[in-house]
Amino acid sequence: MKDLPAFHDTHPARRLRAALADVSSTGPIIAPGAYDALSARLIEQAGFGAVYLTGFGATASLLGMPDIGLLTGTEMADQARRLVTAVGLPVIADADTGYGNAINVARTVALYEQAGVAGIQLEDQVAPKKCGHMSGKAIVPVEEMVGKIHAAVDARKQADTVLIARTDAIAVDGIDAAIERAHLYRAAGADVLFVEAPTSETDIEKLAGSLASDMPLVFNWAEGGRTPGIGLDRIRELGFALVLYPIATLLAATSALQAVLADIREHGTPSASLPSMPSFDDFTDTVGLPEILRLEKRYTPELSSTAV
Repeated sequence: MKDLPAFHDTHPARRLRAALADVSSTGPIIAPGAYDALSARLIEQAGFGAVYLTGFGATASLLGMPDIGLLTGTEMADQARRLVTAVGLPVIADADTGYGNAINVARTVALYEQAGVAGIQLEDQVAPKKCGHMSGKAIVPVEEMVGKIHAAVDARKQADTVLIARTDAIAVDGIDAAIERAHLYRAAGADVLFVEAPTSETDIEKLAGSLASDMPLVFNWAEGGRTPGIGLDRIRELGFALVLYPIATLLAATSALQAVLADIREHGTPSASLPSMPSFDDFTDTVGLPEILRLEKRYTPELSSTAV
């Protein structure tokens, strides 16, 4: 929190767009995935330059269910607003298929911009979609997705809002079809291209060779997914502009929760796990209590004179 949440930089999209334009000298933007406001705050405190609101993680967090298109656009926009309020970083938000046809996409863009996101990711799966690293995906005709991108461009009120077009065509029609779609999506007005789930380093290299010189590309380092986890130096060398680590925070939190719950179940208390946890005071510092106390003194000075 810089001062109050409402005082954050009002142009995170401009910062994101500028960073994307400068990756040739600075290297790719790294955006770990956040599933709630706390995980977004931790990403900011760790020193990263952007946050990625993962639909996979948001679905798990809000519903306790898998990423199979169950969250609505308004639920995701509300979650995006929480993240934007919690951090000063640009938030890139997963918008799935746009939650319907091209008209729905226009409304989704409006809702996401109202939430304050810097980047909006749209994909070409048939609704209801599935996580990009699950089997059984289907994609819409390319003309339909091109229409959705045109609708997103026209609906955009903040010119700097970054539109990311994702294709899942590799799993359905192969890499050449995915590259062809990427070119068409760029021509329709997408700012960044995201070709999901290449399954070999050869395919990753082909994507980069075919696309990276003309447009910013996303590398989705999906933890445990179908894409090989190549090193960041190689990702930089290939020319990718944005690297997502979508569910590392979610998986780590899940593992930690399972461990402490097993400890309580076995021993009756979490005492054995306490050394690996932040203290109570450390945690309240992490979530911003010192800033809140300073603001209380500024705006309600009587509280500091009566505190015991």
